[in-house]
Amino acid sequence: MRKIFLIISVVLTIISVIFSVLPLDTLALAPIGLALLFIFLAFKKSDVVQRKFTKILFIVTYICGLLVLGKTFLIKDKVAVDTKFEQQKVESKKENLKDLEGLE
Repeated sequence: MRKIFLIISVVLTIISVIFSVLPLDTLALAPIGLALLFIFLAFKKSDVVQRKFTKILFIVTYICGLLVLGKTFLIKDKVAVDTKFEQQKVESKKENLKDLEGLE
């Protein structure tokens, strides 16, 4: 049973690392939570000597969780107004109107 929990927790930890690096915001918290659950179950099923790998998985998963929470709450998305594009859009509308008037 311990091996099954370890395999599931390793797979979920890898998915957590991938999701925490990608810009998926809080979607990455689902595999992180599941990974922590299965790591805890593997930790409880392990002997004292066998707990080193599960501790490493705990650390990696906690770091991923902190990274996701940090990106979610500390980094704010800002939308910048592109004035050059707006000016080009107005100019192209004026040119199009002149072309249409020229056709009449």
